[in-house]
Amino acid sequence: MTDSFAVSFGVNKANWDERAPLHAASPDYNFADFAADPAYLSHVVRFDRPRLGDIAGLRAVHLQCHLGTDTVSLSRLGARTSGLDFSGPALAEARRLAEAAGADVDYHEANVYDAVSVLGAERFDLVYTGIGALCWLPSVARWAEVVAGLLRPGGRLFIREMHPMLAAMDETQNPAVPRYPYFEHAEPLVFDDPGTYVQVDGELKSTVTHEWAHSLGEIVTALLANGLTLTGLTEHDSVPWNAIPGQMVHDEAADEWRMKDTPERIAASYTLQAVK
Repeated sequence: MTDSFAVSFGVNKANWDERAPLHAASPDYNFADFAADPAYLSHVVRFDRPRLGDIAGLRAVHLQCHLGTDTVSLSRLGARTSGLDFSGPALAEARRLAEAAGADVDYHEANVYDAVSVLGAERFDLVYTGIGALCWLPSVARWAEVVAGLLRPGGRLFIREMHPMLAAMDETQNPAVPRYPYFEHAEPLVFDDPGTYVQVDGELKSTVTHEWAHSLGEIVTALLANGLTLTGLTEHDSVPWNAIPGQMVHDEAADEWRMKDTPERIAASYTLQAVK
C-alpha cells in the first residue's frame, strides 16, 4: 500500500466505520425483512438474479460486502459464501444480520487488495461485487489482478456497478452535466459530506471521503489483461438509489431510479460478467 493510498484508506475507513451502525438501523437496508422471511433477498440481488442464473453449490466471495445484505442473499440462493470488507463495524453488523437470517456466511476483515493472501488463491467459483465498490479503489488494474487470483480456472466474475458516465455527472446542476473525471486518475477526488445515501437518523462526524473514477474501457481492459474473458456487458438506465436528486424518478416495480427526462441519455449502471 503506497503512503498516499494508506492515507486515503484511513480516511475512507473512518467514514465507513461510522456509517455501518447508521446503515444497519436504516429501513433502506431492511434487516427486519431478512430475519422475518427466509426467502427475502436484497434489492440488488433481486435485480441481478436473471443474469446470475443458478449459483447453488458454488463457492462464492463478495468483495467489499459492507453490511452483508447481498452476501446473505447469495447464500440464500445456494452459494457457499464468504464476505470481505475493510470495516470492522460493518462486519459486526454483517455477522449480526447473518445470525438473525440463519445464513452460514464467513466474513473477513481486510483491504480488498489483500483478498488473495487473506482468502487463498484460486478458491472461488464466483467473485461478486455490488453497487458502489470500485470508486473507493485507486487502481482498477490491481483490483482485476485480485479477482483473477481468487477465481479458479473456469470461475466467474459478476459485477453490477454505477456507470462511470453517471459518476462523472454534477448532480447539483439541472440538468446534470459532466464535471468529474471519467477516466482513472492518480490523485483522489476529495468530498466532504455529512450525509449518506440512505435514510438515517443523524449525521456523520467523519465526513471526508477519497474516491477515484475508472472508465468502462479501463475496467474491461484490466480484466482482459489478467486472463479473464468477457462474457456479458449490459448497460442500464437505472440505479438502486436517487443518484441525482430532483431529476430522477422512482420505478416502484423495479425499485430503481432513472432520469425522468429522457432516461436513455445517461447510462446509470452496468452489469459485467467475465470468466477466467
